[in-house]
Amino acid sequence: MAELSYTAITSLDGKVVDDQGNFDWAAPDEQVHAFVNDLERPVGCYLYGRRMYQVMSVWETMAGGPDQPAVIRDYAQLWQAADKIVYSTTLAAPQTTRTRVERVFDVEAIRQLKATATTDLSIGGPTLAGQALRAGLVDECRLFISPVTVGSGTAALPEGFFGRLKLAQLHRFDNGVVYLRYRTDA
Repeated sequence: MAELSYTAITSLDGKVVDDQGNFDWAAPDEQVHAFVNDLERPVGCYLYGRRMYQVMSVWETMAGGPDQPAVIRDYAQLWQAADKIVYSTTLAAPQTTRTRVERVFDVEAIRQLKATATTDLSIGGPTLAGQALRAGLVDECRLFISPVTVGSGTAALPEGFFGRLKLAQLHRFDNGVVYLRYRTDA
């Protein structure tokens, strides 16, 4: 059975974007990016809401040439090789290859996908991930905590959910980012 993970880069105060929708403070340096790439290697399918999909779709063409850092080229190849499912009621059609649009986030369909997938799955975006967390679908939360506070904004985790996580790994990076891997009690 495939595992479903939720990965997010958050501020110290648990936000993925500030109240203006900015997340420029979250850009990973090369060391963090390489670590993320290694986490993403087993992922064969990404589950996204429309907004996260639109942010991530830049990876469709970002591979670029040799002028791009190796970690960027590596992640672009990983992202392009994976299937994507976008949950949206407003997106007319996908803008990237290997992508399909679903109108409804169907918990039973995700359970079936986990049961039959031959590669791991990743869910992106706090709103969609919140639905999956509340439904008990997420096996692991991977949080990269950036040493910055943003005040108000969008929370990485649903209200009251943090207490249901069990710390499985902690890793500190030279730039002050801390990686926390949690298992859920799903």
